[in-house]
Amino acid sequence: MGNKRRKFSNDFKARIAIEALKGLKTTAQIAAEHKLHPTQVTAWKSQLRDSASGVFSSSTSTESKNEEQLTAPLYEEIGRLKMDIKWLEKKL
Repeated sequence: MGNKRRKFSNDFKARIAIEALKGLKTTAQIAAEHKLHPTQVTAWKSQLRDSASGVFSSSTSTESKNEEQLTAPLYEEIGRLKMDIKWLEKKL
């Protein structure tokens, strides 16, 4: 059997990505220090760079989008059920 897969906390990933973004050390040096693969450091760095703008956006806009995504299918189901009830009332 192989080694167990390591899991890293979000805080650890953020610290490594910020360290890589600073550019004081090379990716290889950071990876060697923390016993990681350089590709992983690069991936975390690009993830941070891509999603950094989301840190400064208001959380209410994302909450409202999530709420809409949750409620839209429910309203559709309610509409279908109401139509079924009307159809059944006509048949009786």
